[in-house]
Amino acid sequence: MSTELFKVGDIVKASYKSGEYIGEIVQYSEPKAVVKILAVLKHPEQGDLHHPMEVDVPMFHQRRALAFQERALIPLSSIQLYPYQVPGYNTSLKEALETEMALLHKTELWARRCQEELASLQQEYF
Repeated sequence: MSTELFKVGDIVKASYKSGEYIGEIVQYSEPKAVVKILAVLKHPEQGDLHHPMEVDVPMFHQRRALAFQERALIPLSSIQLYPYQVPGYNTSLKEALETEMALLHKTELWARRCQEELASLQQEYF
């Protein structure tokens, strides 16, 4: 009886760096698998992951999503079976990018409102 969690050909959800993808296992060798990218679930985050929300860092990283059919070596701990229909790559990339941009916009609006409230409190306090 095999103790392998996955097999070649399995469709999986895989976390890679700060993005999430749907892909197909094309090579399996514990503790990692080579995954061929088929769709994007979450676009990678921008900036320095070790200094989140900081803009004045030595290297502010621009992270691209993995390309259609690009292969990535991913730890098995970051992979799980994906039982749903695989969306088209371009559609999924567009949705993931728009979701990431909307989240950043919401964070920007929240931060602006917090600044307004703190400025009001500052006037009240002092």
